[in-house]
Amino acid sequence: MLDSVACFISAANAYDAYLLYIIVTVLIIPIFLFGIIASVKVNSTFSKYSRVDSRTNLTAAEAARKVLDSEGLQDVTIRRIRGNLTDNYNPSTKVLSLSDSVYDSTSVAALGVACHEAGHAIQHAKKYPFATLRIKLVPLLNFANTFLWPLFIIGLIFGFVGFGGIIGDVFLIIGMVIFGGSLLFALVTLPTEFDASRRALAVLGNGYMSGNELGGAKKVLRAAAMTYIASFLMSAIQFLRMLAIFLMNRRD
Repeated sequence: MLDSVACFISAANAYDAYLLYIIVTVLIIPIFLFGIIASVKVNSTFSKYSRVDSRTNLTAAEAARKVLDSEGLQDVTIRRIRGNLTDNYNPSTKVLSLSDSVYDSTSVAALGVACHEAGHAIQHAKKYPFATLRIKLVPLLNFANTFLWPLFIIGLIFGFVGFGGIIGDVFLIIGMVIFGGSLLFALVTLPTEFDASRRALAVLGNGYMSGNELGGAKKVLRAAAMTYIASFLMSAIQFLRMLAIFLMNRRD
């Protein structure tokens, strides 16, 4: 009787693992499409409001400089980098990089992006908790990008060949833990990016823009936020898929 119950529980758990795998595999497609739509949306929205000049006539670099100086961040350097929407802030070097499409532009879109990046610099200076945690997770993210899938594949090989089951489980668990760190990075990125946009819009609304201009900048930053949501959802679904593979491998 006990053996029958144990077999039933094992079969049920195996069914749940396969069901989870099917569900998350199916969900990958709409989430992938959402990511593409978000990417297209941010580029089209930026392009649209790049043709709307701000009444301040300040370039994005000048606006970012004023924002940084108003917060006492004269030690943050602003530089120009190649590309389109490759803008970023590096807290380790205190360098705010603005792309070719943003640096010299006086458009509503460019000022929104530049002040968003200035918002990241302010977060760093004021030790905004999520931004601080995100910085600490960067080494783990870099490690995960290099070793995550090799570790997971090694674990699967050990499991499928029928020997070294414990070793296989160890590799799979290590892979999942590392990927969990990547998932946490994607999660803390959300409030970090939302807060940077909030800071940017607050600054722009205080004497830099009003009305339709501010609304345009808000749409640009909102579209950019959708790409971070898509990235988090993809990380979450990949983690669940990895979990399902791990559970199926143990049942097999």
